Amino acid sequence: MSITIILADDHPLTREGMKGYLSKEPDFEVVGEYADGESTWAGIKALRPQVALLDIRMPGLDGITIARMARDADIPTAALMLTSYDANQYVLAALRAGARGYLLKTATMDTLSKAIRIAARGGFYLDSEVASAVEGGDNFVPEPVSVREREVLLLAARGLSGKEIAAKLFISERTVQTHLASIYDKLGAKNKTEAMLLAIKYGIVTIEELID
Repeated sequence: MSITIILADDHPLTREGMKGYLSKEPDFEVVGEYADGESTWAGIKALRPQVALLDIRMPGLDGITIARMARDADIPTAALMLTSYDANQYVLAALRAGARGYLLKTATMDTLSKAIRIAARGGFYLDSEVASAVEGGDNFVPEPVSVREREVLLLAARGLSGKEIAAKLFISERTVQTHLASIYDKLGAKNKTEAMLLAIKYGIVTIEELID
């Protein structure tokens, strides 16, 4: 079954280039392309694609606002930011808005394809070039995370379901959920994306482990 994708970028050549590449992938289907925020939001509501590739700066609604709107409307579209902006405030704002990933337009097409597949299965992808935006920070020291909790978080971030994590680690699904709840509590996170962001910030996991 194909992964349905929409493209949102106000530069026609960028959209055409991405569409041309993605259309060659046998498991991808580009179902819409848009040049402004309002039409992008309308497309997400109408088409419910699995993944939305969003530029941050577009006429009208910006990509971060669209990601937040989709999250708040409980639309199961994974927002994946593809942008030229690597400033800290954009990266953090996008992830806090519910984006499943953040890539720069300098990323290779292979990297883009990988990020789309990870986002489509519920995972999280952060371009290594923007890792510095979330590493380091305040003086908060979270409670130590156990080895098993760390394993569960990494597998969840890669898009594995509770059942798949349980099978891989030879534990029950209930235990998986217990570990995730413990991680959220220790990091002060509300969901998997925020937990992954904070785990990177506090040096619990590395970008390399996340994208491996």
